[in-house]
Amino acid sequence: MRKVLAFAIAGGLLLALSARGAVADELPIRKAGLWEMKVLKSGSPIPDMTMQHCTDETTDKDMNNSVSPLAKQACSKQDLRKTATGYVSDSVCNIAGASITSHAEIVGDFNSAYTVNSTSHSDKGPGGKPLDTRTAIEAKWLGACKADQKPGDIMMPGGMKMNVKDMQKLKALIPGAK
Repeated sequence: MRKVLAFAIAGGLLLALSARGAVADELPIRKAGLWEMKVLKSGSPIPDMTMQHCTDETTDKDMNNSVSPLAKQACSKQDLRKTATGYVSDSVCNIAGASITSHAEIVGDFNSAYTVNSTSHSDKGPGGKPLDTRTAIEAKWLGACKADQKPGDIMMPGGMKMNVKDMQKLKALIPGAK
């Protein structure tokens, strides 16, 4: 279970690295409030999940600023380009001793809803075997954050709550991460 959790965190960091660690262009800041994010995966041992993320302008900017140094350290390639319909991200990163190549297409308005469709290839998935995955993230704005939430809070399945400002602490759970 710990390996699946570590791989899930690595996968989440990879999405953050590839989407938020922009080089050529930057993604817009999301509308402040509570976002529901459905993560649908195929080809992965990590189950589909729905989570909620309370954010504000400062948190989104901080997330980008905190991920950028990590992306520079972990990724040999990280390109984000604006297209006619949204954004395209391509990255090659080394996370937990695995080389992960990803391609993502991001569409939406970042005020009410957006989607991220990505494919990735890892040379070392769980069990040390190559792993190809497809991930779809369907994000929609729900309204104001709940009274017991602060910007950066992520409510995971099963009631677990964490804050993106603690991402540095999560790196310690990823084998081989510095």
